[in-house]
Amino acid sequence: MPARVADGWAALGDPTRRGILAKLIEQPRSVTALAQGLPISRPAVSQHLRILKDADLVHVRVLGREHVYAAKSDGLARLRAELDAFWSQALANFKIITEEENDKKIEDLQ
Repeated sequence: MPARVADGWAALGDPTRRGILAKLIEQPRSVTALAQGLPISRPAVSQHLRILKDADLVHVRVLGREHVYAAKSDGLARLRAELDAFWSQALANFKIITEEENDKKIEDLQ
């Protein structure tokens, strides 16, 4: 597992991190609570959380001895905006290609 990933998409390339983020979207959780539902150790969960934090997808609050992690809405919003822009461009390109193909079919019929 890489030590640091600053890119949100790269951080989410790992299925374990996607699962951890999904749990944190439901509700904030401590490392201990996250580790109880996963087939990996607490230190491994902490490493995954560090990567998600470096990618600006989660933040942590220290409550006494406990570290409670939560999904970071602005980090998720940035990913959503990137995905929306990508999807919008893909649809616009699909429209152009479809229109060009339709125009060619009409020309071929004439």
